[in-house]
Amino acid sequence: MNLTCNSTLEDMRIGSEEKIAGPLTFHQLALIIAGAATIISYIASFYLMWRHALNYTKPFEQRHIIRILFMVPVYSTSAFLCIWYYWHAVYFQVISDCYEAFAIASFFALMCHYVAPDLHEQKEFFRHMRPVKPWVLPVNWFAKCCGGERGPWRTPKSGLTWFNIIWIGIYHYCFIRVAMTITAVATQYFERYCESSNSPVFAHIWVIVIECIAVSIAMYCVIQFYVQLREPLSEHQPFLKVLAIKLVIFLSFWQTIAISLGTSTLHIVNPNAVLSYPDLKVGIPSLMLCVEMALFGILHLWAFPFAPYVQNAKTSFYPVPDPSMGVPPRENEHGPKMGGFLGLKAFGDALNLWDVIKAFGRGMRWLFVGVKHRRQDSSYQTKSDDVDTSYPMKPYGAGRAGGKSTDHLPIANEFRRSAFGLPKSPGDPTVPEETEESAGLITHAQPNPASPPRPQPGPYLDPRQAHFHDGHGHPGPYVPYDARGDMGAMNTRYEYDATEEYSNQAGRTAGWSESQPAARPSQRNSTQVRVGNALWGDRNPQGGAR
Repeated sequence: MNLTCNSTLEDMRIGSEEKIAGPLTFHQLALIIAGAATIISYIASFYLMWRHALNYTKPFEQRHIIRILFMVPVYSTSAFLCIWYYWHAVYFQVISDCYEAFAIASFFALMCHYVAPDLHEQKEFFRHMRPVKPWVLPVNWFAKCCGGERGPWRTPKSGLTWFNIIWIGIYHYCFIRVAMTITAVATQYFERYCESSNSPVFAHIWVIVIECIAVSIAMYCVIQFYVQLREPLSEHQPFLKVLAIKLVIFLSFWQTIAISLGTSTLHIVNPNAVLSYPDLKVGIPSLMLCVEMALFGILHLWAFPFAPYVQNAKTSFYPVPDPSMGVPPRENEHGPKMGGFLGLKAFGDALNLWDVIKAFGRGMRWLFVGVKHRRQDSSYQTKSDDVDTSYPMKPYGAGRAGGKSTDHLPIANEFRRSAFGLPKSPGDPTVPEETEESAGLITHAQPNPASPPRPQPGPYLDPRQAHFHDGHGHPGPYVPYDARGDMGAMNTRYEYDATEEYSNQAGRTAGWSESQPAARPSQRNSTQVRVGNALWGDRNPQGGAR
């Protein structure tokens, strides 16, 4: 196996090619065109960024807009330097590719802030979002082939789970891009990268494959997010914004891949007297990228305008997660200008990437911890529209997927008729007419008037006190027992203590006790009189000693 890179850009120099435009070779002409395109992209992009910084009235949104707009100068500068210093092109390419990941994450964050002003309210929005649309191609095909709604490619039932999946699919690309950038720079330094070769013994092909998978997942999540929210966010022109981002990523990544395969693997185009190998490998894709960035810088003037952020601009509104809720949209208000002197504070805020790092950490925490507890979230609980309240009522879950019904079982229908005298459905011919009539009498039966209703505790009664009730269930005055103290005596009253434990009384009489009459000092038998006289002396009824 050949472990040596046969040709590298560092070993090649341009100088003996034929001139194609007067005294200019292709390399010199490419430098002039790329420089002019870079200046145009600078003017368009920095003008728009500066106007956003001067009208910095919604920092949570405009911070991400400035980051997206900054992508055009980064790409155009990198492409121009790749043409000029083509033997060090790998270092400039990986820097621009690294910023691409932050641009995609900023675009996603911008869409989220169009939905709600902060993460907490964004989670509440997606928790109540209805309906959750199915995955777009090709994942919906994977779902049909791999278990449907029970397979790994199923559409989440919870809008919050759907939001977390999109979140991870986009923010993971930031980590992958940074890791691949460091890998490319390190392997290039140790001469193990070999950009001119697609052999698996070098790092170049592996970096390309990993980046290809990661960027495909991220862009798929961006498209899925757009499909779900294109109608609620229509006032923000999401299609134009998605187009501006997707085309930049597509052209900067895939056209470079295509040219690399055509020159290094398939050998569709070979070096000649006009085009050297560095011109084919670096010059042509970098020149195309410079021209495209100038066009995108102009397109961004319409895709990310600053006019909605001036203080007297038209007011926008946050969308409603579920139109059937009937909740009016909330106003997205303008704040004071917070860009600082000449907008420098706004630029400093946009260059602070700490929020991206925290977002990546949140995604990883949910992926490894939160996903295990996702079904405990309220968005997975039963919704009010899942219960059928129509008449006749059905068992809970009968109308839902997976719910079981006993209507088709003859033994269940027979049990209903025999136990309750009710037909399975009105007018069932298998049930006699007199049975239906008796069932109606049972349904509309009234309580027995001979049985006094048990009094209900009122809100103003102290449950710790005993209450007395007459035979009609109403509170009555206390009437003492007669001299006999019999339970069958006239005007007898019984006290009910709710805290009393069950004693020797059984059944429904437990807790009820008979009140005892107060002891009367003057009524003593002969034995009590003798004992009292022996202890305290003989006393007359007035309390004195005789």
